[in-house]
Amino acid sequence: MHNSLLVFALLSATLSALNIATSLQWIEHTPQPYAIANFYNGSSRAVLTSGGVADLGTNATYDLAANAETQGLRQYAQRRNLRLIYIICEVGYRLVANKAAGITSLRDLKGKKIGTLPGTSAGVFVAKMLASVGLKESDVSLVSGNVCMKTPCAANTFPAQLARRDIDAFGVWEPAVELGIRALGAGNAAVFQNASLYREVYSLYATTEALGNAAKRKDIVAFVRALEKTREVFAAPTSTVFEFVGREVGVERGVVEALVEFLVEEDAYLAGRDKRIKVAKKDLERFLDGSVLEELRGGSVGN
Repeated sequence: MHNSLLVFALLSATLSALNIATSLQWIEHTPQPYAIANFYNGSSRAVLTSGGVADLGTNATYDLAANAETQGLRQYAQRRNLRLIYIICEVGYRLVANKAAGITSLRDLKGKKIGTLPGTSAGVFVAKMLASVGLKESDVSLVSGNVCMKTPCAANTFPAQLARRDIDAFGVWEPAVELGIRALGAGNAAVFQNASLYREVYSLYATTEALGNAAKRKDIVAFVRALEKTREVFAAPTSTVFEFVGREVGVERGVVEALVEFLVEEDAYLAGRDKRIKVAKKDLERFLDGSVLEELRGGSVGN
């Protein structure tokens, strides 16, 4: 009897909370715990759990999720009740290469071994960087590996592979690239970046069901309000913020409408990789839901 009551209490607590699935190991997630700790004042507590946007389709207890737009697009192709409601941050990726492999320009990547994670934001980034100089993925050898977030990096991670010359270059999210640069030594590393070609749009997602629930929507708006305040803090970070981010992983406001063309192009790339039909532009426009921000900035919900 007591066990049944305990299970019921735990289930009730989970259902009443604002449950958010997010990648707790990536640095991009850190505005969320900061927002919860410093600014969130919803009627239900906000809880972060390791996961991502895929969990919104498989676990009904989740109300929100955070992930790169790449994963959002892949899930939206299968689950049209998903909505991208807020941009947490935008990140320009970097590609690091070993100069000793004869690489001083992007064109020198032809025929080289490049580490990345196909089907992710990193894979999109590498494909776009290659395309910028007329190269295709078939012009290089793509090599799989793992991301290293702090030293020492395991043998199967990109920085370690680069140092051993198992790969000639790699492109993925930070801080793995910085660790790759340090593994080579700054003088031996060629670093390429072009945020105009690709930037990770790390976003917050909801379902139409959660957005249509009046009580839940109020907490979602409160969470987005907290993220807006956090954005201001992170725009001019202090040592306290750096310390907070460091512990957690042990942008300029986006205009939603401007994302549509970017998403159409990226979805075409992902459709080819996933062997599926591209999502129609009109459906991608439904995917981008600006109503939460409109409600927040319209002042229809109290401060």
